[in-house]
Order: sequence, then structure tokens, then C-alpha cells
Amino acid sequence: MDSAEQYFEAKAALEWQIELGADEAIGDEPLDRYELVVEAPKPKPVAKPKPSGAPIPVVEVDAVAVAKAAAAGATDLAELESALAAFDLCELKRGARKMVFADGNPQARVMIIGEAPGRDEDREGKPFVGRAGVLLDRMLAAIDLGREGPDPASAVYITNILPWRPPQNRDPSPEEIAMLHPFVTRHIELVAPDVIVLMGNISCLAMLGRKGITRMRGNWEEVLGHPALPMFHPAYLLRSPHAKREAWADLLNLKARLG
Repeated sequence: MDSAEQYFEAKAALEWQIELGADEAIGDEPLDRYELVVEAPKPKPVAKPKPSGAPIPVVEVDAVAVAKAAAAGATDLAELESALAAFDLCELKRGARKMVFADGNPQARVMIIGEAPGRDEDREGKPFVGRAGVLLDRMLAAIDLGREGPDPASAVYITNILPWRPPQNRDPSPEEIAMLHPFVTRHIELVAPDVIVLMGNISCLAMLGRKGITRMRGNWEEVLGHPALPMFHPAYLLRSPHAKREAWADLLNLKARLG
């Protein structure tokens, strides 16, 4: 093959490659493009903003102090209930259906303080309902008292240490009792009962600073200048029927104190 034929053959091959889309010459040495590493463009450094001043301090809220201020500002039971409903520092509030404030006649001579709402109380928004509430009403009726009575002499007023139900009816923590104690204290001051009944260990712990209801029941104590009688909680009596004899003795003790 002479040089002219080689030229035209190479020219035809080049034109054919151009028609196929080839747009650059092939080097003399083979190139393995699978081994090529394409480096991504490096991002431009971004300057961090300089702090304009001192770091913002984290402020810890004193829940007990806030509760004391809110409770002290209540001049009547309606204001106290509103202040308690607006108190957002207790985590129990977020998991409860309803706030349980009180039930009965606020002019009653007897004020009963229970522990905390259970499932039925959380659903209805009233203290001592369900089986424990039915038993309490029967106990009170046995000494001529009741929560529905219009006459303060034969009526009772009922509340709890905690207005919101603890998860799975667990015992309240010391922190929960402490932050809600100012509301209970103000509640007693506004109602000003002749006699207080502390039902259960948690009520005794919150208002007397100690518990041990089996030893304490039936013995008169003092809460904010008012005579107070520790008694078994009706829920405990449902679990322990053998303790009903002591509960009956405490009811007679309460009746005698009322004269």
C-alpha cells in the first residue's frame, strides 16, 4: 500500500470516528479511566460568626418559690383553683387527663386530704370516686357525714395532696410533693376547717413530715393550727379488709371530736 492509499484510508477512518461522536485525539499511551480519581472541588471556608457578647446563662426555675407566690396570691378558692391550673412546672400535669381540685362543701367542718388522683379520679376530675370513693361515702355516712350535705355541720370537703394523677398510680416524688405543698397549705387556710383528716401515708408525709400510717392512725396531730387525724386510705381498706375495725374506731374518734 502506497502512501496515498494510507492517507485516504486514515482520513476515512477519522471521518467515521467523528460521525460516531469522537471529539478528541487518543494519546499514544493507553489510559485506564476506571482508575481516575476525580477530586471534588474543595468548599470555601465559611467564617464562623464571632460571639457578640457573654454566653447566655441558663436560668433554673425554683418551682417551690413559684408555687408559693401563685398560691399566696389566691384570695378565694376559685382563684386558688385557677392558679393551680396555670401552674406548669409539674410534669404530672402533662400526662393527666383532668386536674382534680376538690369536692364537697367548702364550709364543712371536716376537711379530708387524700393522696393523689387514681384512674377514676383522673377521668372524672373529682377526688375519691370509684370503689374507694364509694367506700369513703359509706364510712362517712356511718357517722352522719357526707360530701353532698348542705349543712356544714354534717358535710365534708375533700381534696388531695396532688391534683394530677402520677403514672401507673406510683407514689409522688419528694419534689412533686414539695412543689405542690404551697397550694395545699393555702387550700387549708382558705377553707379553715375545724378538723382535718389525713388519709394515707402520702398525706401524712406531706403535712406532718413523716409516714407510717399503721402507727400514726387514730392519734391526733396538728396541721397549721388545726387538729388532724391520720386514717387508713379507703383504697388500703379494700386491699386489707382486716383493717376495717381500726378504721371504724377512727371514725368514732372523729365523731367524738366533732362533739
